[in-house]
Amino acid sequence: MYRHRIAIGLLGAALLLTACGGATQPGVANCTPKHQFETITPGTLTVGVHDLPPYSMTTGQDGMSGVDAEIVREIAKRECLTVTAQPGNTPSLIPSVQQGRADIAIGDWYRTEARSKVVNLSDPLYLDEMGIISAAGVSTVAEMEGKKVGTVDGYLWVKELQAVLGDNLSLYPSSVDMNADFKAGRIEIGVDSYGSALQTHKGTATKIEVAKPDDRVAASKEAAQSTFPMVKDNQAMLDAFNATIAELHTDGTITRILKDNGLPESAEQTGPPRLIS
Repeated sequence: MYRHRIAIGLLGAALLLTACGGATQPGVANCTPKHQFETITPGTLTVGVHDLPPYSMTTGQDGMSGVDAEIVREIAKRECLTVTAQPGNTPSLIPSVQQGRADIAIGDWYRTEARSKVVNLSDPLYLDEMGIISAAGVSTVAEMEGKKVGTVDGYLWVKELQAVLGDNLSLYPSSVDMNADFKAGRIEIGVDSYGSALQTHKGTATKIEVAKPDDRVAASKEAAQSTFPMVKDNQAMLDAFNATIAELHTDGTITRILKDNGLPESAEQTGPPRLIS
């Protein structure tokens, strides 16, 4: 579903612009990085961001905010890197990383087999589930049949839901757009990240349910592990991120960030890295 990486010649040209992070490069002055790795722009971590509250928003400090943004800042701080946010929508961010326009993407990206073939995937950050938004408390795929349903283009369950719901499924460039149509009554049901749906509809009469398992939609059967999609050919950066992510799990930082953003602390218990189909 994602475009192929650009030709080797273009990648080579892009790599000429990269440099190792560290005190001798542009970035945070008088700072010694924990690891050495290359970034697209010397001393800067370029982060692709889309709007999926509370995980990522294209507003706030450095042009980003949310759970993933806070985790990225912790990592960048330890690596003496400044952060530059590059806003986009859900379908555009993985190609942006593939093609070397962003070092990483944030916003509750799931660890999937398909993504692992085109980008590197960091070790898991937290767990997330397929959430169903409705007025009536819909909790199964079967209950969606015959209804006007919306979800976000690029989400894990899109193809399987299209097979089940056909023309009754509408795709949106972001969860913000989908929720606007739900609130306006143009769709009856929304399918979103469970955590995002909880925060978006907090304090309203809207019902948010975790999708019950349905063999037709794999994402309904197992909670996904969230990850940072990263440039494919940069093993040093992947190793550095994974080492720091492990520290953030151990020292309670990720648990605190989840709690501060209204998400269950139990989501930090990701288990070993795995891929879903």
